Amino acid sequence: MRWFKSSERGEPCPGPDPHRRGRRPPSPLRAGPRGPAGTMAAAAAVVEYKGWKEGYRCGYCGSERGKVSAGMWAHSMTVQDYQDLIDRGWRRSGKYVYKPIMNQTCCPQYTIRCQALHFQTSKSHKKVLKKMLKFISKGDVSKVVSEEEPMDSHIEDVVSCDFAYKSESHVSQSELTPLSEDHAERVENEDKDTGETKEEVNQQTVESGSLQICADRDTPVSGEPSHSAKTVHAPPKPGKGADLSKPPCRKAKDIRKERKLQKLLQNQMRTLEGSQLQAGDQVCLLENSKSKANQPKTIEDFIFDALPDDARHKLEFTRFLCDSPLEAENAPNGPECGYGSFHQQYWLDGKIIAVGVIDILPYCVSSVYLYYDPDYSFLSLGVYSALREIAFTRQLHEKAPDLCFYYMGFYIHSCPKMRYKGQYRPSDLLCPETYVWTPIEQCLPLLEHSKYCRFNQDVKAVDEGRIKELGRVRVLHKRTVMPYSVYKKRRKGPSDEASVQQYASLVGQTCSERMLLFRS
Repeated sequence: MRWFKSSERGEPCPGPDPHRRGRRPPSPLRAGPRGPAGTMAAAAAVVEYKGWKEGYRCGYCGSERGKVSAGMWAHSMTVQDYQDLIDRGWRRSGKYVYKPIMNQTCCPQYTIRCQALHFQTSKSHKKVLKKMLKFISKGDVSKVVSEEEPMDSHIEDVVSCDFAYKSESHVSQSELTPLSEDHAERVENEDKDTGETKEEVNQQTVESGSLQICADRDTPVSGEPSHSAKTVHAPPKPGKGADLSKPPCRKAKDIRKERKLQKLLQNQMRTLEGSQLQAGDQVCLLENSKSKANQPKTIEDFIFDALPDDARHKLEFTRFLCDSPLEAENAPNGPECGYGSFHQQYWLDGKIIAVGVIDILPYCVSSVYLYYDPDYSFLSLGVYSALREIAFTRQLHEKAPDLCFYYMGFYIHSCPKMRYKGQYRPSDLLCPETYVWTPIEQCLPLLEHSKYCRFNQDVKAVDEGRIKELGRVRVLHKRTVMPYSVYKKRRKGPSDEASVQQYASLVGQTCSERMLLFRS
């Protein structure tokens, strides 16, 4: 079988192993202290900062030397750390975590999130959902793609050849394992004795541990008249006009709706056995029926719609933990499946046709990528999987109230084929300077004038999470956890303060104090 991964050129990729199940095998880096109720306590993230990479090929505009980004290799990472990183414009590809340098790269990539709880399906989204229902229930196959529903755009945020640092890190596991707590206490005392900023140094056991969903972009129909065009109606000729003695013509659709409402009213009246309904009660029932019938259908109405007993096909879904730098975590007020990285498998009549990879984080479901069988591309699996993941986000919200957003990766306005993500409304874009969320409707006019924009219109606003104390950055050096203020004194050779300053400014003060920056 040939599988497609969402990518710039739509290269065929080997499909994931559908028989892979369960958790990852034990690793010496994952052994850690036990938390409440026997759950594994979250260990500190361990990252290697790789610095900036400038002047390499952009897969969006084709520029040979226009792309600029910073990156780091994540040996392990907590879900909270990754949540905070993507809220500062970072994104992962496997274990490589990268951040576009927005004011320098040729195609600025803005983090986009959909407000899943308020999501409303568009006309094109409903067409995809109806097409899937029709295929499953009746077996109808329509491989002719209309102009309103283009085929999936094979796009990815990261092209494999773009990064020189995406290969596996060569740091040994022993170097990533901190020494005993007594040794860490001596480091803390060393910092205290020299008068440096007091920093609590605790021994942390390290855990160790793929780009994004392809989706259809709504496009206008070329033959459809413009709404701004005026329509001129010619007066009817004598003898050819409407017959005023007859009732006006009605659409068959309106007649069916009225019959449905009348039938619903009759059923409700039968349930009230032996009671006499007043005229007002009948009107009330009719109004309630109308309001319910007139409400737009939700994603759940389409996805969980009951299928006929003689349905031609059977579509099933399974979900499993998958390998990633994110450590699986469980919390009392979190989703039942826990937090971490998961494979969502789509099975049609016992055959796997697509696999979506998602990260379930404290405040969102983040779409990573989708593999699918190109033989079923007529089902618009990119759009369908995205809509199912939005519905899944809403489902998780019932158990985890803080989890209410669906992250779709990057929105790239300068690349027309990447604008389709803006069709999932309501959605927000992340300001690249202050890292606050702004409704996309306010951002689009700015992006029409400049491909790089500061969305926060408050000129006095600054990045609240910016680095304030470089000495508090946590470092893992020679298996010892220490603040940068101590490491700086111990280090031999040329200073690396500029590199550490760059890393800390990109990840922010909070993450720099939680994650461990590996230094050899």
